Amino acid sequence: MTAKADHNRQKKIALINDYTGFGRCSVTVQLPLISALRVQCCPLPTAVLSDHTGFPSYFCRDCTDDMQVYADEWEKLGLRFDGICTGFMGSARQIQIVLDFIDRFGGSGTTVVVDPVMGDYGRTYPTYTPELCREMGKLVPLADIVTPNLTEACILTGCEYHDGHWTMREIRRLSSLLHEMGPEKVVITGIPQGGFVANYCSQKDGQKGLIRTHKVGTSRSGTGDAFCAIVAADAVNGVDFRISVRKASRFIKKCIIRSIELGLPLTDGVCFEELLTTLK
Repeated sequence: MTAKADHNRQKKIALINDYTGFGRCSVTVQLPLISALRVQCCPLPTAVLSDHTGFPSYFCRDCTDDMQVYADEWEKLGLRFDGICTGFMGSARQIQIVLDFIDRFGGSGTTVVVDPVMGDYGRTYPTYTPELCREMGKLVPLADIVTPNLTEACILTGCEYHDGHWTMREIRRLSSLLHEMGPEKVVITGIPQGGFVANYCSQKDGQKGLIRTHKVGTSRSGTGDAFCAIVAADAVNGVDFRISVRKASRFIKKCIIRSIELGLPLTDGVCFEELLTTLK
C-alpha cells in the first residue's frame, strides 16, 4: 500500500493576492521575497493583470469564480499553512471567500497577515467601492498582524485623513483602534516625517514606537507588497516583530536607491532582484 504523500514538511505561506505581469507588485514581488527567506510561497490569485492599475492601460481578468475551487484542491492535498497573507481584493465576494479560507486553513500555529490594500494619499483605489472597504474590515479581526498605510488605517477605523504632519497622539490613536479590532500586532506604514519616512510598530501588550528611515526618492509601486511579504515570512520564521519591520524598511530603501540609479520609471516599481541575495 502506497503511503499518502506529506506535503507539509516545509514552512508555507498561502499568499492571496493578484498576479501582475509587469510593474513589480503583488505576487510578482512577494513570491521571490518570501522564497528568499526560506519559506515556500503558495499563491492564490484574486486577479491576473498584464500590468498594474497605475499604467494608463492594462488587461485584468477577475479570478473570483476560481478561488473557491482552487482552495478545494488544496484541501484535497491536505495542505497546512504556517502563514496566510492577504492583499488586493477585487470584490466583496472575494473577501467572503478569504474569510472561509482562513476558517478552513487557519487556526493554531498559523499566522494571519492582512495587508488591507484599499488606497493611498487619502483616496481609495478606483476599484474599491464603499461596500468593499466595509467588507475589508471583516478581515482585520482575523489577523495576527495588520499592515495598513495611513489612508487604509483611517478607512478601517473611521478616522479622518489629512495631509501634512501627523502627531504621535493621532498615530497612537489609529494604532489603538486597530488593536481593538483584533490584531495582536499593528504596523502603520509610510508616515511622512520631514526628511524621514516612518512606520509605527505596535504590539498590543508590548513595545510601541516609530521606526524611521531617511526618505529617498518618491513613492513607487509594490513597496507595500514587499514590506508585507518580509514581515509575513519573518513572522513564520519567529523573527522579532520590530526587527522584521526595521529589516523590511531598510531593504526597501536600498531597492529604491538602486532603482533611482538605474533610472527606472516610478511605475516599474523597485528593482529588488539586484538586492535579493542581501535579504536574510
